[in-house]
Amino acid sequence: MPGEKKRFVIIGGGPAGTSCATHAARFGAEVTLVEKDLIGGAAHLLDCIPSKAMIATGSAMSQMKRAVNMGLTKVDVSVDLEALRERIQTIEDRLKNSVTGLLASQQVNLIQGTGKLTGPNTVTVTTSDGKTEELEADVILLSTGSRPRIPDWAEPDGVRVLTTRHAYPPPELPERLVVIGSGVTGVEFVNMFTAFGSEVALIVSRQQVLPGKDPEVAAVLEQSFLNKGVKLVMGARAESIEVDGNEVDGNEVSVACDDGRVVKGSHVLLAIGSIPNSNGLGLDAAGIESSYGYVTVDHNCLTNVPGIYAAGDLSGRLPLSSVATMQGRKIAEHAMGLHAGPHRHIDYDKAASAIFTDPEIADVGLAEADAFAEGRKIRVTKVPFSVSAKSMINNDALGFVKIVSDPATGVVLGGSIVGRHAAELISVLALAITAGLTVTDLAESLFVHPALAEVLGEASE
Repeated sequence: MPGEKKRFVIIGGGPAGTSCATHAARFGAEVTLVEKDLIGGAAHLLDCIPSKAMIATGSAMSQMKRAVNMGLTKVDVSVDLEALRERIQTIEDRLKNSVTGLLASQQVNLIQGTGKLTGPNTVTVTTSDGKTEELEADVILLSTGSRPRIPDWAEPDGVRVLTTRHAYPPPELPERLVVIGSGVTGVEFVNMFTAFGSEVALIVSRQQVLPGKDPEVAAVLEQSFLNKGVKLVMGARAESIEVDGNEVDGNEVSVACDDGRVVKGSHVLLAIGSIPNSNGLGLDAAGIESSYGYVTVDHNCLTNVPGIYAAGDLSGRLPLSSVATMQGRKIAEHAMGLHAGPHRHIDYDKAASAIFTDPEIADVGLAEADAFAEGRKIRVTKVPFSVSAKSMINNDALGFVKIVSDPATGVVLGGSIVGRHAAELISVLALAITAGLTVTDLAESLFVHPALAEVLGEASE
């Protein structure tokens, strides 16, 4: 019932867990949050934030190198890994302290330790000093996140063979880096280390980078990589990694592919996805259903066991911090009985996402290729940034805006943006899709001039 006092136990202090904790506490719940590593979430603070900080540094370096075309003298810059490491640590500390402070202000009980289900209403916590404590709960949220996937044929050493978490930043700047994996994480690392001055090769298992994304979007990124000297090894799947060393050349890493090609470098980076942190959670003890390690949930993020929810990467839905945060909020509302009447469930098809390469890439909603595959009638309009005065002022006219709409009603169904500030601009399309706006609504909006957002209006006409 709404307003009823309930005991929440949340295992995992990432975006989903902390969002649920603060909202539930505001609704009057008694909340205990169990986190073994890092309040704020390991995937968030050890992956997302450090990578974006490094990308921002690389982007600044690239812009400074392009300054000669903006009426400035040539500027030579290089990366200081130690200063970058300190900058990342400072950002992480500030974010962690901000989250911890918010939880404390809501009287959320924090326990540093590992939580495990021992039944449908009980959680046993083992603290960092080895003590155990049993907690009873009316509501349990599992939000333990994920970790980098490591294939059987790879043995990361944190020196020459790296996972993503070894590279924020790495012990040393790779002279010749081989990146395995051409998904979102892989291409971001390619972009980042190319900007830092590394020679980069990318092993692409398909025939385009970013498989599943709009081919036109992937083509722009591929051409950008080639222009920067990136070696694209297309249609190859890595099968083994060998580290050799000699007194003359030092250590060299060789990556063998399934088609016989061998790619060599000074370092190799694994960026081939992640796996859920579900081992040791006690899913069987509580009778919770799962598939390939992901907890099975319904549209309310509720498992098959009443009162037990799962969110974030563990839920197998979109692995985005924004999605996890929204899941946490919705779970708190649902568990506290605030969804008794009509309400909005999370529509994962309307979640905006971005890839922080140079150029940036962002999309939301229905993709053009998916619409054609479904035989759905759509209207597609595409306008390049080169028509924008602001792009000329920025000395960066690369990319385009593509809008997918319903030809009968004009309702905005989806869109893709490639270019500077795409991650910010996509929010306009995300709002349009969520609110059911039409292309006419966008076309009649008075955007700032000069601004890149004007291209959104032009693509809507």
